[in-house]
Amino acid sequence: MAIAAVRIRGTVLARQTVVDTLQMLRLTRANHCVILSDTPSTRGMLVKVQDYVAWGEVTPQIIARILLKRAHVEGGEVFSDAYVKANSKYSSIWDFTQALSKGEASPRDVKGLKPVLRLHPPLKGYRSVKLPYGMGGDLGYRGKEIENLLTRMLGVEK
Repeated sequence: MAIAAVRIRGTVLARQTVVDTLQMLRLTRANHCVILSDTPSTRGMLVKVQDYVAWGEVTPQIIARILLKRAHVEGGEVFSDAYVKANSKYSSIWDFTQALSKGEASPRDVKGLKPVLRLHPPLKGYRSVKLPYGMGGDLGYRGKEIENLLTRMLGVEK
């Protein structure tokens, strides 16, 4: 299963270990998103920075939607099925997202694909950037509900 992590807060007055962990996750700015494989070390890092990010499991459909709308490729080319076929072993974006969601692939497998997805702030805003998800905020583990946040960040009201 793949995990999407979205940075929500800045790091003013944050501990250095938190800042370092966010850099290791490639979450250097607010509203940046990364697709990660579900491993114990990844989950440990996400738990460490849970006061700064929202994260949860995503389906191949939402991964494909995010990649089609917000993926950037080196050289300014358009991310499409033809690009994926020419620069990886996968024949289409759908095959790549299927492998990505199963943990069999990473964004590094498509040559030139940048691993960080820059998203817009969500439509209708965040509920709270100081409270965890279970208490009515947006931070921490959200499970499948991360897809609702991601679709709002793509500019699609659900």
